[in-house]
Amino acid sequence: MTDFRIAPAVAEAFPDTRIAVVTASGLRGHESWPDTATALEELEQRLADGTWRPADETDPRIEAWHTAYRSFGTNPRRIRPSVDALGRRFAKKGTLPRINPAVDSYNAVSVRHGLPAGAFDLDEITGDIDIRPADGSEEFTPLGEPGTVENPKPGEIIYADPQGVLTRHWNHRDAHRTRVTEDSTHVAFVLETLHATRDGHLLKTAAEELRGLLAPHAGQTAVVYI
Repeated sequence: MTDFRIAPAVAEAFPDTRIAVVTASGLRGHESWPDTATALEELEQRLADGTWRPADETDPRIEAWHTAYRSFGTNPRRIRPSVDALGRRFAKKGTLPRINPAVDSYNAVSVRHGLPAGAFDLDEITGDIDIRPADGSEEFTPLGEPGTVENPKPGEIIYADPQGVLTRHWNHRDAHRTRVTEDSTHVAFVLETLHATRDGHLLKTAAEELRGLLAPHAGQTAVVYI
């Protein structure tokens, strides 16, 4: 069982952080996921109708992440939090990407609720996962760039297991090693807020919504909060 742990330095700097971890085992990524397809289509229709828009950097949920990024030395307008980047792309293009059902599910939930989301193939994880400041010695290979090796800057918040970095800039980009594909059968999905006092109810709603999209295509699902 992989544990997720928030390092004391992160908890001290961002004391109202809460993360929902939605795990799914026995995922069947090659079958049709009609509820996920419908969720994407409904969001696209609402955007087209003008009845809804994704949260942008003027929204407190996104603004909080920009402030956090700046605190550890990342320019959030150049390297954007995942939910901000996804929302901007969606608002510009009018469509959400179709990658695979599991990824499409967390993208739909992320943009709907204005919360960063990501996922890790747990079969590629070694040991536990820590959310912690980088020390500068770690190595990161970005998603889609298997030949690239980067070194996060000291103090940058990362997700990491003993083998290496799983995300850079907290939630800007995921690693290639633990990417989720149609073949992934044991996956941990994360949803994050920096203001649990204000948005804890939203985090819970989003986690249960994601679990609902996964459950028909998994042997078992669970939600835990850290």
